[in-house]
Amino acid sequence: MKRFKPLDIFRGMTIAFMIIVNTPGSWSNTYSLLLHAKWHGFTPTDLVFPSFLFAVGNAMAFVALKWENKTAKQVLLRGFKRAFLIFLIGYLLYWFPFFREVDGVWTFKPFATTRVFGVLQRIGFCYAIALPFIYYLSPKKLIYASAAFLLAYWGLMELFGDLTLEGNAALKLDLWVLGANHLYGGEGIPFDPEGILSSIPSVVNIFGGYLVGLYLREDGASYEKLAKVLLAGTTLIFIGYIWDPVFPINKKIWTSSYVLLTVGLNCLIIAMIIYLMEWNTKKFEFNVFNTFGKNPLFIYIWSGLLAKAMIIIKINGTSLYRLTYEYGFGWIGGKLSSFAFAIAFTAICWLVGKWLENRNIYIKI
Repeated sequence: MKRFKPLDIFRGMTIAFMIIVNTPGSWSNTYSLLLHAKWHGFTPTDLVFPSFLFAVGNAMAFVALKWENKTAKQVLLRGFKRAFLIFLIGYLLYWFPFFREVDGVWTFKPFATTRVFGVLQRIGFCYAIALPFIYYLSPKKLIYASAAFLLAYWGLMELFGDLTLEGNAALKLDLWVLGANHLYGGEGIPFDPEGILSSIPSVVNIFGGYLVGLYLREDGASYEKLAKVLLAGTTLIFIGYIWDPVFPINKKIWTSSYVLLTVGLNCLIIAMIIYLMEWNTKKFEFNVFNTFGKNPLFIYIWSGLLAKAMIIIKINGTSLYRLTYEYGFGWIGGKLSSFAFAIAFTAICWLVGKWLENRNIYIKI
């Protein structure tokens, strides 16, 4: 199957920004634009993860060409296996290095205190849910399913809780099913922004990417098609902001208005990428992002393992990660030093991707 280069570029941009956001030199010394909104609201960083889901849907539109010669059982079983592996890799990435240091002694890190859900886990979970809908439903019915998902989630959040950090229905379900010890603790209380219930609207980000990819796949992209994608994106953004006063845009509980906003923005971005690559007077190649986009999952996993390894390795009681930041970039001063570290770290990940690209190695699950 021929690669759809704009999709590689889109995925590459998403992965590059994701690594920059995830690996600042210091979290306390980071530009506000590179941080998630504290609760309701939106920052550029809040667009990163839904863009990855949108790219997953985009890719499914092109992979679907291979489904014609396979049975439903073959397609679904292969898809569910892939979803499970992505989920498992994400979980193991959080559990890694499987040991922890307590009072100078390394002990086994128990499952009982390991976070279950996370970024890759949500991708795998949502992929498994989205696959049968995409396989069996027509594009028109998929739009109806998307509306049903978003409205149902809104109803559940209103019926079984409020929209606060402590009282939302998504947290209540996660606490009941997983328990506090298996949730993310970075919000000051056990709360997982990639939990079970909030994965329901996340599936629609995949649906959106699939529908756009399917539309662009048929007979290629044209000015008229790009105009319609731009119009659809603008409409979704408008509806998202109309919905915002009653169901606020919020990444951490993945509100329905947030889904519409992010799918809309992704439509605008991918249309702009295609325009700049194919019809602009001076065509853009985006080669840096193309490298990231050819092995996105592997590069993301590599970035996580590298960052963890640098944190684990200590010299005179200080992590290699912190030493590299302080001595390699601290002289720059201010928030720019933290940003420079993130760029350098991302560049190292790009070099790994470039090495794979030069050898035509594409690691897939």
